[in-house]
Order: sequence, then C-alpha cells, then structure tokens
Amino acid sequence: MSKEKVVLAYSGGLDTSVILKWLANKGFEVIAYVADVGQQEDFDYIEKKAYATGASKVYIEDLKNELVTNYVFPALKANTIYEGTYLLGTSLARPIIAKRHIEIAKKEGTKYVAHGATGKGNDQVRFEFGYYMNMPDVKIISPWKDAEFLSQFEGRSDMLAYAEKYNIPVKASLKKPYSEDANLIHISHEAGILEDAGQRCPEDVFSYTVSPMEAPDKETVLAIEFVDGVPVKVTNETANESCTGALEMINYLNRIGHDNGIGRVDMVENRFVGIKSRGVYETPGCDILWKAHHNLEGLCMDKEAMHLRDMLSVKYAELIYNGYWGSAEFNMLTSLFETSQKNVTGTAKVALYKGNVINAGLTSPMSLYNQELGSMDKAGGYHPLDCKGFINISAIRLMAFAHREGQI
Repeated sequence: MSKEKVVLAYSGGLDTSVILKWLANKGFEVIAYVADVGQQEDFDYIEKKAYATGASKVYIEDLKNELVTNYVFPALKANTIYEGTYLLGTSLARPIIAKRHIEIAKKEGTKYVAHGATGKGNDQVRFEFGYYMNMPDVKIISPWKDAEFLSQFEGRSDMLAYAEKYNIPVKASLKKPYSEDANLIHISHEAGILEDAGQRCPEDVFSYTVSPMEAPDKETVLAIEFVDGVPVKVTNETANESCTGALEMINYLNRIGHDNGIGRVDMVENRFVGIKSRGVYETPGCDILWKAHHNLEGLCMDKEAMHLRDMLSVKYAELIYNGYWGSAEFNMLTSLFETSQKNVTGTAKVALYKGNVINAGLTSPMSLYNQELGSMDKAGGYHPLDCKGFINISAIRLMAFAHREGQI
C-alpha cells in the first residue's frame, strides 16, 4: 500500500528538519519543497540534508525573478507601506511561496501540504490563506498548531533530543538571541532580545546595511528610469555604471543601499492575530525604489488620482500584510493601481547619504508640472482675482457651521 504524500515547506533548519522526520514517522511520504527567494543559503547542503532526514524527493525552486516582477513591482505601484513604516519585505514573499507549494502538490497528486510557521505569528495565516486560494480542498498539516506535536515538543531541547535520536544533522553554531527571516528584498529581526521595546536595537543585529555613521562621507547619486510605474534602468552617476533587468536592479540597489546605510526600520506593529510585536527590518534597495518612485508620481500623477490611490494604499498594505494576496478585493485594487500608473514615466534622481534618500531632480515627458504656472514671479495664465469667488463659495459650509456653533 502506497503512502500518502505530503509536500513540506522545508528550510533545512532545526524546526522543519524535525517536522520532516516527524511526518515520515507518522507514515507520510514527505516531499521537501525549498523556496529560493533570495536568502543566502547553501541549497546543495539543504537538499542533501532533506534526503538524509527522510525526504523522498526535494524541490528547490528559484522564485527570485518572479518575486520581483509579480509581487514587488505591483506593491511599488501602489506605494504600499504597512502602518506608514514597513515595506512588507516578508509579506510580499509569502504568497509566491504558497502558490508554488500548491503547484508542486498538484504535480505530485496530493492535497496534503505542511509548513513550520508558529501559531503566534502572521506567516501561518499568509501561507494557509495562500493554500486555500490556490487549492480550496487542500489538507494542511501545521505542527505548531497540532496537539500531538505540541505535547511531544515543548521547546528547543526536545527538538534537539529528537534530532539526536534520529541522526538529523544539526549545524554546530551558537543560536542568535533573536530570530531572522531573509529574502532578496529584506531581512527581518524579531523576538528574543528585541522583545524589550524600551531598548535600542544593538548595532550587531544589522546585516543588510552598514551603520549610517560608517557610511561614506559623500553622496551617491542615482538616476532611476520608470515606464508606467515600473523601474527599467538604474544609473549610478557617481560611479558611472548602470544596470537593467528586474532582479539585477534590485540586487544593485540592495548593494548601494547597504553601503549607504539605507532602509532601516525599527517599529512596534500590529499583527493580524491581534498581538503587538516589535520588528527590526532592513530593506535597502526597495527603500530607494519606493522613494524615487513616489517622487516621480508627484510630477506625473493627477492630484485627485494620487490622493485616492494613497487612501487605498493603506488598505492594500493591510491586505498584503494579512495574507489576502489574490482575494477579490485585492485584485480589484490591483487593477485600479495599474491604471493609476499609466503616465508615471520618467527619471527620478536621488542622492544617498548616511541613511537618507534625497530628491535630486525629476524629469518626465508626461509631467503635469508647469513651472510658469507654479512660479511666484510670473502669472503664467493664473488669475488671482478668480480666487475671491472660489474662496467665498468654498467657505459657505464653514460659515454655516460657525453660525451653528455660536462662534460669531
């Protein structure tokens, strides 16, 4: 009798290695799925470890280019920032990981998938929403919400003992006193020593950015070209070098952002499950991209279109953060944001200096900016006398309110 297949999202760390063996010991044929979203890992080692731990097959999927073009760029068009601060570096990677997870399950002819996300965080929701949206009748095994698993593994010591019992290789390294999640656009640091919101994050936590105090004492000037809201070329005018291609541009901006201490965030955020948590994030390349793009929008976007987009961006960020990528309301907003970007075409220059991204000039063939009309030294076709009636009409409701409140 053949075993039931289950596709496990596998990282090669202690948790998912123990889960792999635990599932195998429960009678499943375990297929390990490793999503390469740009985390710097030894995938050959991870593959060998998965087989040694009991996997029947290992998928290592390169999702980096698709992550940038189909997830990062749509979020950029919407100027998506969660709670005014977080660029959603972890959140953007989860839906593509979940989508490919289900594609592999379908290929293997099974409805069983498993993941190692904890029962307190956001990722369990993002993964499982993604599974349901791509396979409504999916069967999800989530060990950290499984009573049998929790009774067997109360903590790290139990997992280490299990690994020793079944000869699961564990890297001999000192565990960091906080947790991290990395991909090609950012790295997050949370939990452990960072849970005390009253203490400043130690400098040695940061790895994707140098300290702004250690950054160069001179500016780096970049010119970023956009077509309909999408970056198409990055030129470093200081170093006289350039690059094109979605993934290549992100990697380049990450490197330049790292060197200039760009993209650090330390915040207390509201998780979907209702818990407040502290997160320390580094998103160097996307921080540059978001700010350059938004600067160009100021030149090219209609006022009311921009204001409406900005109102809806808050909801879009919340949907991404909470795992609703691909939902009906998400798709509706995506169409709106696509339309909003039709004329966001041109070049945004930014100067990078010790953690800052400074506007260094904007040009566009689709510009709505009229220098003469905006000038304080020329009329430019503007008639100040027209404002008398404009103000009087606009003030009618304000005067009515004031009369009612007895202010005059």
